Amino acid sequence: MANSSKATPAEVQNTTASPSMSVIAPAIAWLIPGSGHLVQKRWIRGLLIMASITIMFVLGLLMQGRIYQPNGGDILDILGFVGDVGAGGLYIVTRVQGWGHGAISHATADYGTKFLIVAGLLNFICAADAYHIAIGKKP
Repeated sequence: MANSSKATPAEVQNTTASPSMSVIAPAIAWLIPGSGHLVQKRWIRGLLIMASITIMFVLGLLMQGRIYQPNGGDILDILGFVGDVGAGGLYIVTRVQGWGHGAISHATADYGTKFLIVAGLLNFICAADAYHIAIGKKP
């Protein structure tokens, strides 16, 4: 049995990783939340990510949260923009439609702003997860 032809899980994992998927998966995962996992046939994880990030983003908009725009001003505005842009396609659609530009006049709107930022940051983490799956670093 010393010369067994069975491959270890690490060897199998490395043979399934493709170089093109390591670029495609995180890119589309950023653009459409959860899609980086869906293209790698991780159906349940992809659908859960898609649902959670989209619901969190929509709830933030419904709470009249503020969408940050790119600017070189206050550091907190810059960090808010980075968090928002993490939502990818959701952020782009929101900016094109002109949503999320109201003044924060009550506590609910402030919570909505935090929902929007956290949805974007969660999408960044999920895109990194899709990348690690694509390179074979994570099962």
